[in-house]
Formats: sequence, C-alpha cells, structure tokens
Amino acid sequence: MSLHQDLAKVIRNYYSKGWSPATSTNYSFKDEEGQIWVSRSGVDKSEFNDKDFIKIDIQGNAVGEYSNVKPSAETLIHCFIYKLFPETRVILHSHSVNPVMVSSIEHSDVRFEGYEIQKGFAGQTTHQNQIRIPILDNSQEMLFFEKEMTYKKAQLVNHCFIIRKHGSYAWGTSLFEAKRHLETLDYLCECKLVLNKFK
Repeated sequence: MSLHQDLAKVIRNYYSKGWSPATSTNYSFKDEEGQIWVSRSGVDKSEFNDKDFIKIDIQGNAVGEYSNVKPSAETLIHCFIYKLFPETRVILHSHSVNPVMVSSIEHSDVRFEGYEIQKGFAGQTTHQNQIRIPILDNSQEMLFFEKEMTYKKAQLVNHCFIIRKHGSYAWGTSLFEAKRHLETLDYLCECKLVLNKFK
C-alpha cells in the first residue's frame, strides 16, 4: 500500500479508538519528492480514505489541483514542525482524552520516569531517565505556536507535545515511528491519570 493508504487506515483506526471525534484532528506526510500532503478539513474520520489528502506548500497553502480548497488553520502547526525538524516524514494529531486531561492538571510540561515504554521515544535507551513532554497553551493564533515551538525546540526531543485541553502532536521519520511516539505518549498519560487516582 502507498503512504496515502497506510495513513488513511491509521486515521480510521484512531477514530475507532476515540482519538478523532466528530471531524476533529489532522494528519500529514511528506512524499518521496518532499511534497507535503495534509488531511482535508471537515471529513468524517471514520470514512477517511486516501483521496482525502490535499497538497500544500510549506506556508500551509493548498496547491495544484487543490488550490481552491481551504486547509484547516492548524495545517500551519504541521508546517512549523516540518521546518523545525526537516527529517520528519509523518505528523499525527490526536484528541485522545488522556493527554488532554493530563494537560489540565500539569503546568508547562508533564514528566515521566521509570516506565519501560519511555524507550518508545526515539533516542531513549533506558527507563531510568526522567523525560519531559512540553505542554503548550491553546490559541487560535497559529503564529503563537511557531514562536512557542521555536523557543522550546530543545525540549521537543521526544518528538511530541501536548496542547492544553486540545490534543497532542507527534511526528517521526516514518509512519511507524510517528505512531510509536503518539501511542507511547498516550500510554504514559494514561498511567499518570491512573496513578493520580491513588494519591
């Protein structure tokens, strides 16, 4: 299958997990020529297919045969990630409840230590490290995210972040890696929430 088809299948799966309610969330990838494709806005993710991606340029404008289509405003967040981390091939955006709830009780970041699954983040080789995932405040101004992500670039070493009471973004050099980063973050956030129940 093509990356279009593989990512469309992942999107439908994430909808079934409750990570893309209504028509929320957006996803993107760079093809072998470096062309960026982003999920079309307003599509029911339970029925998302490989024809529901549109081409954009690095400024977030739809191009070519899609030039009359208006991408989601959040497309610019994808563009910022591609600019900051040029090796990125796939970006996933989730509205899973776990990171959203964690972001409502933590301040500027969420910290994890001692969990074996921390090694799901590329570059982490031991469970013994303390890792920090940045939490960005939500905003309707996309340039706010560009400034915040640029300022916090050194903290984005685990290839993901959370937007407060909104959702999470994760990326990777392949679809497999991006999935691993997003799913690792979600699992750790679930652990944090469960643990807090016993405190």
